[in-house]
Amino acid sequence: MHHGANYYFMKLIIFLLAPGFTGMWFFRVSPNHLKAQVTMAVPTTVAHHKIQAAILLDVSNSMDGLIEQAKAQLWNMVNVMGKATCDNITPQIEIALYEYGRPTNNAREGYVKQLSNFTTDLDNLSKTLFTIKTNGGDEYCGHVIWSSLKELHWDTAATNYKVIFIAGNEDFLQGDITYTKACAEATKKGVIVNTIYCGDKMQGISEHWNLAGECGSGSFTNINQDAAIDDIATPYDSTLFSLNDQLNNTYIGYGAAGSSSFMLQDRVDKMNYAMNKSVAVKRVAVKGKKELYKNNWWDLVDAATADSMFVTKVELKTLPDSLQKKSRAELQVIVKEKNMQRGKIQKAIGDLSTKREMYIASEKARSLTINKSSTLENEIEKIIRSQAKRFRIVIP
Repeated sequence: MHHGANYYFMKLIIFLLAPGFTGMWFFRVSPNHLKAQVTMAVPTTVAHHKIQAAILLDVSNSMDGLIEQAKAQLWNMVNVMGKATCDNITPQIEIALYEYGRPTNNAREGYVKQLSNFTTDLDNLSKTLFTIKTNGGDEYCGHVIWSSLKELHWDTAATNYKVIFIAGNEDFLQGDITYTKACAEATKKGVIVNTIYCGDKMQGISEHWNLAGECGSGSFTNINQDAAIDDIATPYDSTLFSLNDQLNNTYIGYGAAGSSSFMLQDRVDKMNYAMNKSVAVKRVAVKGKKELYKNNWWDLVDAATADSMFVTKVELKTLPDSLQKKSRAELQVIVKEKNMQRGKIQKAIGDLSTKREMYIASEKARSLTINKSSTLENEIEKIIRSQAKRFRIVIP
């Protein structure tokens, strides 16, 4: 019996819609280059869990300390989220960044600016934080919350933890978009809004920061934005920095962004180290977790892990000079060796990072001189640990 093209097309549609089949062809465009790659998703019956966090920072003149703490807390926040599991699956972590209160930003947009959309590119996110400078202006909290809710692609699954952290001071009710309007949108999208006032708690209440903390069952807290960042030296730090250098040598740049991203990785290491050694060690701990620190869009080893055929497709002329004349078979061997080396180094980093955390916890427990002030880092960690439980997320 003869069947026309439409018959086979209908059979294909029925097959694709069959229960249990979730694979499909899609284009994925990396954050760092525009070259689209056709990828085949692996059929699975398990939905991927996500944690989406948007950080909204007041950049007015009094917030220099807040920005310094924000640079530092990134790695602790990611590290804490990276310990999370839901149904024994590590959630995908996406972070977005906004600033508000800069007078040179668009007045019609409430002096609000998106600095980073939801991303897993932690190097670029850290670099962006280091570029933020304070400059006095009007702080429209309702507007920045609203903007983040409307502009970002929030996941629609009710089972995923979606959260906003807004930090700053001055009256929360400024601007032409009310916090109630923003709260209604947050509730509709299942996003929890947490307010973090920089200063005295009672002053924060008088300036209405506690009101939006009730939005989407969120929280209100306060911090000392000028508190010094803890810098507790441990016996494990020098070894962790050495392992980080070894880890960087397992990366192989490819594509238009390969060379610049490879150099950025080292530059961001140095930025964090120059700021605070403890912060830099926390970055190393994150880099030691393959579930957290992925660079498929520029690193050949990560790309080959995500797609076993990638080495057969990569443009050789975009590789480092020493690899451009290698055969595909030779390249496969090199990538496999680098991947094995990386796994061993990351395991060593993970083991030492655990020992380091235990050492610091012990030092804090017995010390009377270590800073006990509330900071952006420890308050965000407390909030994440508490709220994640609502989504069956376990953080040890």
